[in-house]
Amino acid sequence: MRIAIFTDTFLPQVNGVTKTLAKLKEHLEKEGIDYLIFAPDDPEADSLNFEENIQRMLSFRFFLYPECRLSVPNYFKIKNKLNEYQPNLIHIVTPFNLGLCGLKYATSYDIPLISSYHTNFTHYLDYYNLHFLEKPIWTFFRWFHSHSTINLCPSQSSLEELSNNGIKNLEIWDRGINSKLYSPQYRDEDLRESYELGDKITLLYVGRLAPEKNLNLLIESMKIINQKYQDQVRLLITGDGPLLDKLKSEAPSNVIFTGYLKGHDLSKIYASADIFAFPSITETYGNVILEAMASGLAVVSFLEGGVRENLEDGYNGLACVEVTPESFARNLEKVIINKKLREELADNAYNYAINKSWDKVFERLINNYQEVINYGSREVFISA
Repeated sequence: MRIAIFTDTFLPQVNGVTKTLAKLKEHLEKEGIDYLIFAPDDPEADSLNFEENIQRMLSFRFFLYPECRLSVPNYFKIKNKLNEYQPNLIHIVTPFNLGLCGLKYATSYDIPLISSYHTNFTHYLDYYNLHFLEKPIWTFFRWFHSHSTINLCPSQSSLEELSNNGIKNLEIWDRGINSKLYSPQYRDEDLRESYELGDKITLLYVGRLAPEKNLNLLIESMKIINQKYQDQVRLLITGDGPLLDKLKSEAPSNVIFTGYLKGHDLSKIYASADIFAFPSITETYGNVILEAMASGLAVVSFLEGGVRENLEDGYNGLACVEVTPESFARNLEKVIINKKLREELADNAYNYAINKSWDKVFERLINNYQEVINYGSREVFISA
């Protein structure tokens, strides 16, 4: 099996897609499966840029997300490399510039093709005053995904949305958790002391600081919480992004911005908090929900999008009924004032998360790969 993977986002960028691809890369190497990744270059990834099986393409910072890269691929260079590599499967992770190169090669040379869907782009449009693009984007997605034998999506909610918009051949590619990296054992009292948390109930948000993450709602919810509990509660916001300065200017004094963290620094910040406060309603999956649960945190969020895949109201967290600061603050208050409830939710969250194995996730994916290779073209696969 020789797999060529095309992605417009990759390490050292940090998001749900790159975390999943990093785990996939690790699994392929462990299983001895040959792979070749086409990804954007990045000046911060010198060592990664020179890995033999990662082909880096010229890229620039994306104006909407300066922390992300926009590829300017050379198709002829890609074609020559693929002619040399002779893949028997192409997996397209993103439907942008590099993904289009993968699609062109696969259709030109009749290479079996799998695509995956990772981001609710159409849900982002309202946050950037681009709602008028929704119809043309879905038209493009229908065309793009029509070429794939299987279209993978991370959750039942994303599968239903794609199906409702005319995309076929859908299957779920679930997500797992590294329970060795995310665990309550990393709770660190020295870290809590460094942020002057003391015995305060500590809320945590982890993720990009961007409009579609609904962070204004989180800040407004904290203002409501502070009417009763300002001296008892702190909120840590971990991440970076275009809203950082705006959020800092609007946040109450008991909100602390830790900056971007990764690896064991991220593990420790998760485990050293008490409640995971996640206001986003645009997730296709929400990897951070699982990371928080595996770290032993009760979760407060909305049953929207991919969050529904893992959050069970009253069992491993609390789900807000309305997408309002008042509703979010009410559920935060419940777990702030009720230690027994907080600990029960946290225990259930931990026990739920540690059963989500990456190995099982990737075993199913490799089976999908093998099925597509065996069946060949989409028409043969559908009729089988």
